[in-house]
Amino acid sequence: MFKSFFPSPKPFFISVAVWSLFGILLWNLSAKNWGAAIGLPDPAPNAAPIIGVAALITAPHIWFNLFFGIMVAIFAVFWNAYAPHRWFRWSVLGSALIIFVTYFQVQISVAINDWYGPYFDLIQKALDPATKGKVAASELYSGMGQLIGILAVWITVAILLSFFTSHFTFRWRTAMNEFYVEHWPKLRHVEGASQRVQEDTMRFARQVEDLGANFVSSVMTLIAFLPVLSKLSKSVTSIPLLGEIPNSLVMVSIFWSLFGTVLLAVIGFKLPGLEFKNQRVEAAYRKELVYGEDHVDRAEPLTLQGLFVNVRKNYFTLFSNYLYFNLGRYIYLQADAVVSLLILVPTIAAGAITFGVFQQVRNAMSEVKGAMQYLVQSWPSIIELLSIYKRLRIFEAAIDGNANVAADEAFGAKGETPVAVKK
Repeated sequence: MFKSFFPSPKPFFISVAVWSLFGILLWNLSAKNWGAAIGLPDPAPNAAPIIGVAALITAPHIWFNLFFGIMVAIFAVFWNAYAPHRWFRWSVLGSALIIFVTYFQVQISVAINDWYGPYFDLIQKALDPATKGKVAASELYSGMGQLIGILAVWITVAILLSFFTSHFTFRWRTAMNEFYVEHWPKLRHVEGASQRVQEDTMRFARQVEDLGANFVSSVMTLIAFLPVLSKLSKSVTSIPLLGEIPNSLVMVSIFWSLFGTVLLAVIGFKLPGLEFKNQRVEAAYRKELVYGEDHVDRAEPLTLQGLFVNVRKNYFTLFSNYLYFNLGRYIYLQADAVVSLLILVPTIAAGAITFGVFQQVRNAMSEVKGAMQYLVQSWPSIIELLSIYKRLRIFEAAIDGNANVAADEAFGAKGETPVAVKK
C-alpha cells in the first residue's frame, strides 16, 4: 500500500515528522524574523489590519512561502539521493504541494474572518438609529467587493487543488496496481483477489488522500485560528456556569471538541471490525456466485443460503451498532450548533462586544471546533479505511506466504476456518 508509492515508507514518514517538527520550531524560535533581512519585515505592531485579497500577499506571508519551499527542497533533495523512487515526484513533491495549498486555503479562511469584523460593524452602524444615514451604500458595496475578491481566490485554488489531488490519487492507485500485478501469481488464489486489485486499491488511495488532506487542514487551521481565538477571548471573559476564565474561547472550544471525539470513539470502536467482516462475508457470497457461472456443481441453493445468512447476520449487527453510534453523533452535532452562541450570552447581554466581533468569534470558534472535531466528522470514512486496510494487509501477506495466519489474526475468530484464502 505504501512502499509501492513512497520511498522506504517507515523511515520516510518518521523523517517527515521529525523534519516538520524541526521546521516548526525553527520558524517560531528564529526564522520568522529572518524575512526582514531580505526586505520582507513584519508589519508595525499598531498597523491597521489589511482586509481583502491584499492580506494574502503581505511580506510575512511571502517569507513563509519561501521558507516552506526551502525546507521542502532540502528534504526532497536528500530523499531523492538516499532512496530514488519511480513515483518520487508524485509521492514526495506532490504531497508537499497539497500540504502547501491546504495551508494557503487556511490563510484564506483567516482573511475572511478578518473581513467579518469591520464589515459587520459597518452594518451595525448603518442599522443603529443614532447613526442612521451615516453609512453610504457605496461603503457596503465596497466591503462586499472585498469578500468577493477573497472568495474568487478560494474558488480558483479549490478547483485546482481538486484537479491535482484527483491525479495524485490515481497515481497512488496505479503504483499499488502495478505492485499487486507484479506479484499476481502469489495473489490470484486469495479470496476476492480481483476485487482487491481493482476496487480496494482505488478506495484506499481515495480515502487516504481525503483523510490525510483533511487532517493536515485541521492541524493548520488550529495553528492559524487558535491565536485569533485567543485574541478574541479578551472580549469574552465570562462563560455560563464557569464564570471568568483566561482564554475562555480557546478552553471551551478544546474541551467541547475533545468531549465529542472521545464520545464517538467509545461508542463506535466496534464498527471498523464489523465493516471488515462485512466485506469478508460479502466477498465469500459473491465468489460462490461467480463460481456458479462456470461450474454446475457450485452455487447450490443450500450453499448460497448459508453464505447469505452470514451476510444478513453481519448487516443486522452493523445496523444495531450504527443505531446508537448515529444517536450519539447527531445529538452531539446538533448541540454543537448552539454552543458558540450559548457561551456568548453573558457577553452579548452586557453589550461588551460589537456585532462585527460577535461574527468573528462565531466564525473563529467554528473553525477551531471543526479542526478539533476531525475524528467526529471523519469517523465513518476512518471506519471504511480501516476495513480496507485490513483487507489489503491480508492480501499482501500472501506475497510472503502467510495469508492464513494473517487472516486468523485479523478476523480474531478463534477456531474459525478463515475463508479469505482458497485452499
